[in-house]
Order: sequence, then structure tokens, then C-alpha cells
Amino acid sequence: MNTAPSGPAPEDSSGAGPARPDAVAPPPPATPGERGPGPGEQFCHLYRLRDGAGAEYDRRHAEIWPELSRLLDEAGMYDYSIFRRDTLVICVLRTRAGFDRARTVTGGSPVQARWTASLADLFAEIADADGEPLWAPRVFRHAGPPA
Repeated sequence: MNTAPSGPAPEDSSGAGPARPDAVAPPPPATPGERGPGPGEQFCHLYRLRDGAGAEYDRRHAEIWPELSRLLDEAGMYDYSIFRRDTLVICVLRTRAGFDRARTVTGGSPVQARWTASLADLFAEIADADGEPLWAPRVFRHAGPPA
């Protein structure tokens, strides 16, 4: 796992006007020194792989370390998916106790350090100049009718 977490009401993609109130994006991601996404909030960040590294990135994630899975659970990460198109990697997840706690747990872990080091040669870009993840703010959400 590469740890690392949205703006005004979005327009409905149908062109019918503003989206429903429940489709409003959460607040923008935290900047350094501010609180990150809280418990249960979905967030997304991006990575860029080096050209030609996609197949190896996929292979390594198909063989995820059991100790890394346990660390993600300990950090309270869930509903975690990684998508990839060519060199673009899209990570979407939620946390049980907020992003800041998850980052603290994973950031202090030797398992996380080894995992990150094992992937370092595959990445072209993983953070901004301040070391923050490359956040992808939500611009639209359709929650659908209540269950």
C-alpha cells in the first residue's frame, strides 16, 4: 500500500442542472497541518508509474504481503481499491478512524517502509512538492436512492 485522501456542488452530468444535495462533494483534502478526511469518508489519490512498469506493478499487487494486509487492517483502512490505466494509478479508500490516524499507523511501520521501498523503482510521481499524496478531488457523486 502506498498511503497516502473535494469543492462546490457539482453539476449533474445529465445537464439537468445542479446535482442533488446528497451528491455534494466533501470539503477539499487537507493541506499540511490540517485534518485529513475523517472516518468513513471516501478519498482518492493518484500515482504515476514509469513507462513500462505497469505489468510489474500489477504483479506485485497480485502477491500482496499478508503482513501488509494486516497493517492496512490495523490502520483502519477498508473499501480500498487500486485501479490502473497505463501509467496512471488511482487509489480509492476509506478509513475507520480518519486519514491522519491511518497515515500515522502505516507511516511508522517497518512493513510499510519495506513495501514502499520495494515499489520505488516503479514510480515516476507519488507526491507533490510538500510530500502530500496527489489528491484527486471528487467532482461528481451519484449516491442513488436509499437502500
